[in-house]
Amino acid sequence: MENNELKHNTESMKTANQPGIYKLMIFGVLVCIVGTYARFAYDSWQVSLASWIVLFIGAIIAIKGVFKILDA
Repeated sequence: MENNELKHNTESMKTANQPGIYKLMIFGVLVCIVGTYARFAYDSWQVSLASWIVLFIGAIIAIKGVFKILDA
């Protein structure tokens, strides 16, 4: 009969479940929220440009956390 045990103790699962990765993704999402709020809070092209930059930086941070999980 097959071994039907769940293999949650593998090294990749331990790496993927590190709290630091999820903290990085949460930080990225929070930065995205700030960037999105700033896009709609003011009506200036300078602030709009800066908020787009903040939004993309937050997205890159969050995606970096996702890729760390996928790399595990």
